[in-house]
Amino acid sequence: MKSIKDVVKTVKRPEKVLQFGEGGFLRAFVDWQIDVANEKAGFNGNVVIVQPLEKGMVEALNEQNNLYTTVLRGMKDGKPTVETRTITSISRSINPYTNFDEYIALASSPDLRFIVSNTTEAGIRFDSEIDGVPVTLDQKPQKNFPAKVTAFLYKRFKAFNGDKAKGMILIPCELSDQAGLNLRINILRYAEMWQLGPDFINWFDEACDVCSCLVDRIVPGYFPLLSKDENGKTQAENICEKLGYEDKLLDSAELFHFWVIESKKPHEDELPLVKAGLSVKWVQNMDYYHTRKVRILNGAHTSSVLAAYLTGSNYVQDIVCPEKVGNGFNEPNPDAGKFMHDVIFNEIIPSIDGDQDDLKGYANDVLTRFQNPFNPHRLIEISLNSIAKYWTRCLPSVTGYIAKNGSVPKLLAFSMASLIAFYNGTEIKTDEKGVKYLESKREDGVYPNKDTMPVLEFFAALNKETKDAALGDKAKVIVNRVLTNVEFWKEDLTKYAGLEKAVAESLESIQKNGMKKALSQVVNG
Repeated sequence: MKSIKDVVKTVKRPEKVLQFGEGGFLRAFVDWQIDVANEKAGFNGNVVIVQPLEKGMVEALNEQNNLYTTVLRGMKDGKPTVETRTITSISRSINPYTNFDEYIALASSPDLRFIVSNTTEAGIRFDSEIDGVPVTLDQKPQKNFPAKVTAFLYKRFKAFNGDKAKGMILIPCELSDQAGLNLRINILRYAEMWQLGPDFINWFDEACDVCSCLVDRIVPGYFPLLSKDENGKTQAENICEKLGYEDKLLDSAELFHFWVIESKKPHEDELPLVKAGLSVKWVQNMDYYHTRKVRILNGAHTSSVLAAYLTGSNYVQDIVCPEKVGNGFNEPNPDAGKFMHDVIFNEIIPSIDGDQDDLKGYANDVLTRFQNPFNPHRLIEISLNSIAKYWTRCLPSVTGYIAKNGSVPKLLAFSMASLIAFYNGTEIKTDEKGVKYLESKREDGVYPNKDTMPVLEFFAALNKETKDAALGDKAKVIVNRVLTNVEFWKEDLTKYAGLEKAVAESLESIQKNGMKKALSQVVNG
């Protein structure tokens, strides 16, 4: 079979976007959108990829002339759907550790306007030195990402004699709150440490816009495509046969995408993503969209999956799919499905300030995304660090509901009881990778409950202490200890009238009847 580079032609366009990061997410999210904007909105711009670390995959990209295919898969109109797109929006990929001159020459390019990145949230930090070596302006390049960007911008400032028309729009896509603000702060710290002068700082402040953003698309990447069918062929091989070329850089993602960019002003005139029909919003404050995602998408997971797991379910698709949808991994759990639906629409959404119709529309999209038969999502993986996740994702809905309605949300109280029931072990063990876990039990056996050591130690000790207590007393003692643990919640949750009683009653029901019966009772009345 011919390679993609023998079948698909590259497209020469002005290089308008500098991208730090060559991984699957950026290629299936940003570069895919740039490709769509080229086709549908006349953006007429290409991306230059810069490898942020010494080791990466730019050689593989260049070997394919930076061409690859996105494989978008999910539920559409109630049916499993696959959409492919050959991406031509990347012109070249550079390793600055081996080809610094080619990389830094981009700072003098008059066409360059945008910088995007995904170097992991840990990458946006300030280091005065790394491994005992000071971070300096003359390094080729700096290992620290904000330092690398600072040096690049300073080179551009000098190349164009401080021309404000040559400023840059930076959109870091790292998965951390206010990544743009953190990047801006660190750039200014390096400018001060390196004494780059007030003229550069003024140019950076006035000519450059550093945006925070919210990115929303699940990108499993290449590896899920390696599973084999009954004939021994991988999904990747079958896809390439249909495409008519070999592509070693296939990049799988879900159909859904959403990008909120928080900026001083919209840059749609220069980056016409909305015009291209993409799901993008330019906003001055993205707090609402962040709250919407955390409370509904993430909150639906954390409030529902622990109870579902304790009933014997193993995948998100068990919860949301009323019947098997393919790939043989889901066993429908209608009670868990009704619980997830009702907790979202009856308790989480009413606790959020904002357009209720918009929130409901987003929630319906979320449930459709959860049904995706191509991305099986294991509940035990979602359960990792559930205490911290409950605090950020679910507790604001609990307290918000109480504040708005003056009553305790029944299903969210049950979800908190399920959280406590999930941490039911008494022994902390170590897996083959050296990771500590609380060995906990459900009806079909034991499971590794993984969290921080303080959390594991708290529940192990509490469960040992209450092991022989009478059922009702046991639930009350455990709930009181958990809700008054200020280390978990940053406050004493027993101050919310009725919450402790509701959670204790739900936990007693779980302990007495088992999770299946307790869940059925709470959702079916």
